[in-house]
Amino acid sequence: MTHRPHPVLLATLVTLMILAWSINLVVGKIGLRHMDVVSLAIFRIIAAGLLMGLLYLFRPERRRFGMKDFWIFSKIGFFGVIMNMGMFTLGLKYTTAGHSAMVIALTPIIVLVLAWAMRIETLTALKTTGLTLSFIGVMILATEQGIHLHSGTLVGDLLTIGCAIGFAVYTVLAKQVAPNYDSFTMNTFNLLASSIMLAPFAIYQGIRLDWAAVGWVGWLSILYMAGIGSVAAYLIYYWALRQMAASRIAL
Repeated sequence: MTHRPHPVLLATLVTLMILAWSINLVVGKIGLRHMDVVSLAIFRIIAAGLLMGLLYLFRPERRRFGMKDFWIFSKIGFFGVIMNMGMFTLGLKYTTAGHSAMVIALTPIIVLVLAWAMRIETLTALKTTGLTLSFIGVMILATEQGIHLHSGTLVGDLLTIGCAIGFAVYTVLAKQVAPNYDSFTMNTFNLLASSIMLAPFAIYQGIRLDWAAVGWVGWLSILYMAGIGSVAAYLIYYWALRQMAASRIAL
């Protein structure tokens, strides 16, 4: 029988996850000063996959990764890792951290609509009102100095919308398989399937990249985005997703 965690523990871990992802916005902008955007997007995912795989090997009880799991997590990994993490990094190249945060605030609304369409959640007046007020609050903070659709951030903002859509689809798909996989297994298989799909592109980028020019700041950026922004934060997210409604944890 699965016991629900104490509300204080749940709130604390989710707060740490939010902090990790908030810092990830800034770290990503710093990393882009030391590495081209495609390399950063790909090697963040590959590094996260390797790290998660190593951690998984030390688990006393672990499930074997089979073809059935590969097909399940190819779909989840495409939306949750390749589309979400990849378009997040690409978007950061062409927009500001503030704009990126504003666009990502669309995610809970998309999650609720998808969860309702797939009959995972009900679309109540309270949920709709709460999500709308939350998004309006983010919009007010983000547009305090004004927003211009024809500014240089438009391309990045559009790419980040793709990131938000990917994360929303990932949340709903992951919620459907939540009873079958614990957080550690889910994230390992998700990143493993994504790394396999990205392997040819990683090899190509690895040959082209001037590794000596990356520098220690660039390496630290990759390590943070992989270890904290991907592995640690997503372990908390999926664990919390097993305890809460998809739209609530996304919010």
